[in-house]
Amino acid sequence: MRDLTGGAERVSVSGRTVREAILGLEALHPGTRARLCVGDDLDPALAVAVDGRISRLGLRQPVDEGTVIRFVPAIEGG
Repeated sequence: MRDLTGGAERVSVSGRTVREAILGLEALHPGTRARLCVGDDLDPALAVAVDGRISRLGLRQPVDEGTVIRFVPAIEGG
């Protein structure tokens, strides 16, 4: 995604949920939402980690100021 963020390793946006953070990211770096979402949902090939923990709430996961959000490849199996 660095090709969309001008090479930045980290970007800061505001939002109360992961969905709102993605919308903020899209406003700053157009094209990022298309890489993370399919329609109104998180791309099924991705998982979202919030402060180091995989979220089961996905885009609805609440976040606070200072929350670290990472998008990682989804892994299935057991």
